[in-house]
Amino acid sequence: MLFKRDRITSFRKQGIKKEKPFIQHPTDPISTQIELPVPQPLFDERSMNLSEKEIVDLFEKMMEDMNLNEERKAPLRGKDLSTKREMVVQYISATAKSVSGGLRNSKHECTLSSQEYVHELRSGISEDKLLNCLESLRVSLTSNPVSWVNNFGHEGLGLLLDVLERLLDKKQQENIDKKNQHKLIQCLKAFMNNKYGLQRILGDERSLLLLARAIDPKQTNMMTEIVKILSAVCIIGEENILDKILAAMTIAAERNNKERFAPIVEGLENHEAQQLQVACMQLINALVTSPDDLDFRIHLRNEFLRCGLKKILPELKETEELDIQLKVFNENKEEDSIELSHRLDDIRVYHLLSNMVKDTGSEPYFLSILQHLLLIRNDYYIRPQYYKVIEECLSQIVLHRSGMDPDFAYRERLDVDFSHLIDQCVDKAKVEESEQKAAEFSKKFDEEFSARQEAKAELQKQEEKIKELESQINTLQTQVTTLLLCTLYPRFKHSVQWCLLALFLLVFDGVFLCLQIVPQEMAENCFWLRVKEERFENPDMFSKLSLSFSSKSRVKKDVEETDDRMTQFKKKAKELRILDAKTAQNLSIFLGSFRLPYEEIRDIVLQVDEERLSEALIQNLIKNLPEQKELINLAELKNEYEELCESEQFGIVMSSVKMLRPRLNGILFKLTFEEQVNNIRPDIMNVTFACEEVKKSGGFSMLLELVLLVGNYMNSGSRNAQTFGFNVSFLCKLRDTKSTDQNTTLLHFLAEKCEEKYPEVLKFPDELEHVDSASKVSAQILKASLDTMERHIQRLENDIQNFPKTDEKQDKFHSREQYEKLSTMHKNMQKLYESLGSYFAFDPHTVSIEDFFGDLANFRNLFMDAVRENHKKREMEEKIKRAKLAKEKAEREKLERQQKKKQLIDMNKEGDETGVMDSLMEALQSGAAFRDRRKRTPRNGKTAYTCTSSCFTFHIAFK
Repeated sequence: MLFKRDRITSFRKQGIKKEKPFIQHPTDPISTQIELPVPQPLFDERSMNLSEKEIVDLFEKMMEDMNLNEERKAPLRGKDLSTKREMVVQYISATAKSVSGGLRNSKHECTLSSQEYVHELRSGISEDKLLNCLESLRVSLTSNPVSWVNNFGHEGLGLLLDVLERLLDKKQQENIDKKNQHKLIQCLKAFMNNKYGLQRILGDERSLLLLARAIDPKQTNMMTEIVKILSAVCIIGEENILDKILAAMTIAAERNNKERFAPIVEGLENHEAQQLQVACMQLINALVTSPDDLDFRIHLRNEFLRCGLKKILPELKETEELDIQLKVFNENKEEDSIELSHRLDDIRVYHLLSNMVKDTGSEPYFLSILQHLLLIRNDYYIRPQYYKVIEECLSQIVLHRSGMDPDFAYRERLDVDFSHLIDQCVDKAKVEESEQKAAEFSKKFDEEFSARQEAKAELQKQEEKIKELESQINTLQTQVTTLLLCTLYPRFKHSVQWCLLALFLLVFDGVFLCLQIVPQEMAENCFWLRVKEERFENPDMFSKLSLSFSSKSRVKKDVEETDDRMTQFKKKAKELRILDAKTAQNLSIFLGSFRLPYEEIRDIVLQVDEERLSEALIQNLIKNLPEQKELINLAELKNEYEELCESEQFGIVMSSVKMLRPRLNGILFKLTFEEQVNNIRPDIMNVTFACEEVKKSGGFSMLLELVLLVGNYMNSGSRNAQTFGFNVSFLCKLRDTKSTDQNTTLLHFLAEKCEEKYPEVLKFPDELEHVDSASKVSAQILKASLDTMERHIQRLENDIQNFPKTDEKQDKFHSREQYEKLSTMHKNMQKLYESLGSYFAFDPHTVSIEDFFGDLANFRNLFMDAVRENHKKREMEEKIKRAKLAKEKAEREKLERQQKKKQLIDMNKEGDETGVMDSLMEALQSGAAFRDRRKRTPRNGKTAYTCTSSCFTFHIAFK
């Protein structure tokens, strides 16, 4: 205190000098350049007329105008009254001179008024003069009162930013440009050292962006100033200030094609500039500790570490100031790791993967991915979908759920919503899982069922054969008996017919009854006669039903031929004897495309060699083959073979095959037979499966009973009350019945009740697995295909019977067993469907297979959709509830932290607070700005052992 008193009172001895002394503390964090008014040796008469109260009030106004904070005001208040009086008089005189025109100074040629500085900056002076002007402006902004800063700031701030932007946009940066940039940063810093200047800087959109662009690790002094300014602004506590700073750094980095934190990390690598290292660590701590959201803090810290901070931290030389910042960084990293482990309870991160990437370039990326993975919510279907898109979109996907813009490298530019993608992936995963399981069992089941159906068809065929043989035996026995009777009793020889009739009546004594089912009546085995829907009666369900549903609502094929080719063909071709020109030409094209010897084609046809036969070959042969009469005429020219053209020679060779065209049709049918069978058999099997599944499904039967009960309850008092049954097609209309509030449907209501009380009903979609496939089968098309196949087989059999005997050893054909199996399977399918019609009381001749199973498949899909929608609705309600609780908790904790946090600066407080930047920088340097973080301790009952990596802390918790 005595030392400061001596420094201030010594101004009296230097009053005759023109230079104003500067009080400068380069190492004192709470000091700045202060130019105090110099007391005059002679007292002005005006000062003698001021009362003591007026002197004190003016003295306080002087200190307020000079940007002095409370710590620097305290020693000045201890001055005696005469010293205060002299200083006030000098302050009044200096203020009057600065407003009228300016003060002369030996160190600076001219300390201009605020408007003169504005005029100088606007006039576009040369770079050398600009440097002197900026130096003078810095001094004026530091020494003059806040009122002077206000006068300059109205226009001057925009001009300063314009000059800085012009210098930064220069492609060739000269030495004078760099100096001017540094002076501009110093002027902005001095301008911000009061609440008015700070508010103006924050209100201008360009200011933070230009400061971020001016960061240059090659200019250590200027970068130190900029980084300190950004650090101080970051901890002000203004809303969205962190977003603005990050956005400015991002845009600046994009212009240079660098990572946004790369210049900060590069500044830490400069071991010769310790002040720059301290400033960079201050900015890192300010950025990382500012967000309230844990996810955001971890993300920013990992981004710094990936930019090279992990490698640099161990190499930093520990000094007193730097040690404070390193301690703040490590303490906050530990606290975030503990908070993350508490959020996720017991986490065991296995060391195998850690050891694989340890001390490699993959380690920081791997550890960052692990942290993000821990934040994914645990859901059976959701989690795999996050892993699918993890390579490119990890941080966007994970952090999007918290409602924040996930892409921190492009803030306010990209908003990616992955919810629709996740929903699609979830549905696709469920389908793929079901299809994979179904495919494995369906393949085996289809094989077994196909073998069973074929065996059943074969058994029926054998049974029919046995009956036929038994009939033949009975006939033979009758004939033997007749012969014996006629031999023993000659008088009855003319009554053989009577004897046969008598024996027939003895053997087949009985009555044949034919039961005809009328569609309006129910058969004895009808499903609706066995239902007991009353077992589902429930007062609670009826009350909810009444509340929700108070009323019921309702290649062209072109062929081109050129004249040249035709001319060439006619020149080369021999004279045609039997065939016409078009037939001969088509045959020549056919033979030219297959390029096989004529005899070999004939042998292939005779041998039915399927290895060399193809459907295309036979089809072209049938299409281009001459008529039978022409082949007979060609056969007569066999002796003139060499004199004939190629097409007629081929006709002579093929004429040796007897009944050639029927044979070719038979071969074509044989080649396509397997394909036809493979097309027909699955349809028959699907319908057969579906019929058995519908009849045997317990869950579907229970659902029908429940629907019948609900329908009778809702129709009570109407003409449709106490219905015994309903058409299955009515099930699809359940979705059309809306609740009174239009928020749900009767189908969703039934699905919800089944989930709550009758979970076995939910199995029926799996039990009706083949209904969807059966709905695509057309009985008419199926029957037509079988009839066509039968006609082909019958024609083939007739042709075989009519074929004359041949001497060719290669002549071969086979029979119709496969068709008979298919035909029997088809008949069994029809019987099953007719039985199903009797079971559910509908006419199978009126309701086609396609319509019946189509309705069932549609209802099956609607029911599954209703179950999924109910589940999604409950999940959304729970999610909204959790989000609301989490938001309330976060707001509560935020308020608690804000109450405990010491307010460094109150931007809403009335008055012109001064020394703002000095106070903020002092808090940063001492670490006080980072001491407001809530301390986190391990939970009771658990002991946490930490193994700290420079990027991530692995926690192994033991209960």
